[in-house]
Amino acid sequence: MITKRIIPCLDVKNGRVVKGVNFKGLNDVASPVELAEYYSANGADELVFYDITASAEGRALFTDILRETARRVFIPLTVGGGINTVDDFDRVLKCGADKVSVNSGAIRNPALIGEAAKRYGDQCVVLSADVKRVDGTFRVFAKGGRENTGMEAIGWIRRCVAEGAGEVVLNSIDTDGVKRGFDLEMLRAVCDAVSVPVIASGGAGCIEDFITLFETLPKVDAGLAASIFHFGEVSICDLKKRMAERGIPTRL
Repeated sequence: MITKRIIPCLDVKNGRVVKGVNFKGLNDVASPVELAEYYSANGADELVFYDITASAEGRALFTDILRETARRVFIPLTVGGGINTVDDFDRVLKCGADKVSVNSGAIRNPALIGEAAKRYGDQCVVLSADVKRVDGTFRVFAKGGRENTGMEAIGWIRRCVAEGAGEVVLNSIDTDGVKRGFDLEMLRAVCDAVSVPVIASGGAGCIEDFITLFETLPKVDAGLAASIFHFGEVSICDLKKRMAERGIPTRL
C-alpha cells in the first residue's frame, strides 16, 4: 500500500516564512532555509515552498532562497509562485525543485499545464487550486486567494488533470488556518473527479485531524499543513507514530 505523505508548507513573503488565517493577516515565522532544513531532518516526506505574493506582485519567484533551500534538503521539494511560462518551470527546476506548482499562471493560460507536462512529464506538474465556497458552489480563486475567477472548481481541476497535471494540491480557503479540520466535503468532490494524487491543504489543527482525513478519505494521498508544524503544536514524528498505530501506512 502507498504510504501517506506528511508535507509542511513554507509560505514565503519578502524572504521570510509567514502564516495567516483564511489567506489574510500574515505573521512572520522564520527563515525558509532553516525551517526547510529542520523539516528535512525531522520526518517530513516532502516540502512545499510557495512565494505567496509573486503572482499578485507580477514578479518572478525568489530563486536565491530556493537554491539555498534545495541545497540543504534531501526530500522532494515542490515550488510555486509566479509560475507563468514554461521558462519559469525551467528556471525553478534548475534551482533544485523536484516539482513545480502552478495556480494563477494556469488560470491565465490553461495551455501552460499541457506545455510543461510535455516537456518535463506529468509527475513534475502540480496544480495548486485555491478554492472557496461562493453561494454554495466551489469557486477557483487566483492571486493567492485574492481574486474570484468565477470558475467552478471541480470542472477546472478535472480539466487541468486532463491537460497533464500529475498531482493536485487542494487549498480550502474556507478552512485555511482555522485549525478545525480539513475540508472533507471539498476533498471528497475532488477525489471523486480525478485519479491523480490529491494533497489536502487547509484546516489541520491537531494530530486527529490527519487521522480523520486519511480514515475518512483513503483516496487522499497526503496532508499538508503550516502553522501547526511551524509553531510546534504538532510534531511530525508524533503524528506519524499515531498514524502507524491506527494502521495508516506511513514512512517512519
